[in-house]
Amino acid sequence: METKPRPEGSTTSGFCDAERAVSMVTECTERRPWGRIIIRCWRSAAVLGIQTSKRLKKKATYDKFGEEGLKGGIPREFGGEKAWTAGYVFHGDAEKTFKEFFGGDNPFADFFSPDGTEVNTGFGGLRGRGVKKQDPPVERDLYLSLEDLYFGCTKKIKISRRVMNEDGHTSCIRDKILSIDVHPGWSQGTRITFPSEGDQGPNIIPADIIFIVKEKPHPRFKRQGNDLIYTASIELGKALIGCTVEIETLDERILNIPINDIVHPKYSKVVPGEGMKLSQDYNQRGDLLVQFDIQFPEHLAPQKKQLLRKALLP
Repeated sequence: METKPRPEGSTTSGFCDAERAVSMVTECTERRPWGRIIIRCWRSAAVLGIQTSKRLKKKATYDKFGEEGLKGGIPREFGGEKAWTAGYVFHGDAEKTFKEFFGGDNPFADFFSPDGTEVNTGFGGLRGRGVKKQDPPVERDLYLSLEDLYFGCTKKIKISRRVMNEDGHTSCIRDKILSIDVHPGWSQGTRITFPSEGDQGPNIIPADIIFIVKEKPHPRFKRQGNDLIYTASIELGKALIGCTVEIETLDERILNIPINDIVHPKYSKVVPGEGMKLSQDYNQRGDLLVQFDIQFPEHLAPQKKQLLRKALLP
């Protein structure tokens, strides 16, 4: 096969321009947010390449047919009324040349939103790296006794989580101890957050671990906000004539509360300052509310009925 020599000067001007355009693309990528700017730079480089190709054809036409062939077109093989093909005149519009060559406006349009920002396609994006997203928070219940919430305490909780190895690609399961300082006065629903202590991964931000306080049932008290509720069981006679109720507190003190009123089913006795400590001020406390469960006798002797009749009925 015969190898034709390349026309002199055909490889200097056009391709040097293209090389300069490629350098311009690199400079834009390194120094500025690249969005649409790099697309315009890349587009300009592509247009230069197209014009370079056409410039070579233009020189070949001039060498063979002279200036008339360049401006008027190449003569057709069989002549006729239109013996010359249409001449080439550059319109000066790089955008138009780009569309004619590529059949569209932007080959990267699918990778960008209308405002020019990069769309996360799930394949790492045009930047070569994925957009990291944080996993949803992991919530766990933390069960505490009323004593824990009254005095405060420290809880040590062991968690097992996936941790990335030093190579950045493999992982393993490791245990970690989380320490929670429980403050006096915390209530049910209090949330304690450990940021980014969840499973690690190459393309994720570890989830937050959130512990939510739950109160364990207590044998003597129920909690209502900062107040404590105690239910005393008393006999009907004591409910009518009065009594003294003995209560052991959370800090193991004994309260002797006199009841001088007639106790009815909706009656309650308020003991100020014997409730839960306030989380805002440990020296302040809620109240103790004493409610009553009145025990009625299952049987009553006739003599006692007669006495009650005289005492209670007119």
